[in-house]
Amino acid sequence: MKVAVLGAGAIGAYVGAALHRAGADVHLIARGPHLAAMRRDGVQVLSPRGDFTAHAHATDNPQEIGPVDYVFLGLKANSYAACGPLIEPLLNDTTAVIAAQNGIPWWYFHHHGGPHDGQRVESVDPGGAVSAVLAPDRAIGCVVYAATELEGPGVVRHLEGTRFSIGEPDRSASERCQAFSEAMQAGGLKCPVEKDLRNDIWLKLLGNISFNPISALSRATMRQMCHHGGTRQVIETMMRETLAVAEALGCDIGISIERRLAGAERVGDHRTSTLQDLEAGKPLELDVLLAAVVELADITGVEVPTLRTVHAISDLLAHRTAA
Repeated sequence: MKVAVLGAGAIGAYVGAALHRAGADVHLIARGPHLAAMRRDGVQVLSPRGDFTAHAHATDNPQEIGPVDYVFLGLKANSYAACGPLIEPLLNDTTAVIAAQNGIPWWYFHHHGGPHDGQRVESVDPGGAVSAVLAPDRAIGCVVYAATELEGPGVVRHLEGTRFSIGEPDRSASERCQAFSEAMQAGGLKCPVEKDLRNDIWLKLLGNISFNPISALSRATMRQMCHHGGTRQVIETMMRETLAVAEALGCDIGISIERRLAGAERVGDHRTSTLQDLEAGKPLELDVLLAAVVELADITGVEVPTLRTVHAISDLLAHRTAA
């Protein structure tokens, strides 16, 4: 199996290292000091499950790699539309693209069925710009439940979780999903093939849509947001509105808001990825989290006043950060 990891940051390098350890032909695409360190010393994974080092091929030039069986996409979703020059050399007629993203994916209504089948979610695929680069037929969905961070160039700290749920947009149990799942498991990761990954997407989104923007607006950790009474109420309301949109689209998350909050509280003083991006001066990945769900609420006729309010304020923050 030949795999390219486009955007070999904390999650991408961790997945690439695990697949390489299992014997896959892995190629990591990165840049800067992180790339230099991976070329020199390999990917060093520090994990409570056991440290290891993987000496996979690392480059900043996809032309060196050529077509692969799978592209594992570790880029931020707001970079997808511009990644054409990087991903095109990696593609042949059957290459699958596994997008490890938070929020609503560009392929959400691809083979969805029902009245919204084939509809474009403008917030995440404006004018079809993402679909033009990443054809929905190539897409395998991926919901990441692992937490990692770059401790230094070439050094990935694995904090918790090893689950990467994957699934086809058309809900089929495809051979390409099964093969990738087996390779991930051989590398020590959990990779269930879900019949309908959209349920997992909404389960993960339930936390991201609320904690991520609120953390950026308040500079607060998970524990601090859960322990502040007024903020906790706002988060609960955002979750209820999100559940209503998911249910209107036929998804069953199968978890209570209280249980989801309890899980977040156990994480402790963790800074969300959005807060980390804000502090690092990076673009905020909020369109796929908030704007997309507000758009889906418009499509389904669900009232989401709190999501609209938080989206308006956090969108201003995102634009000011990008300016």
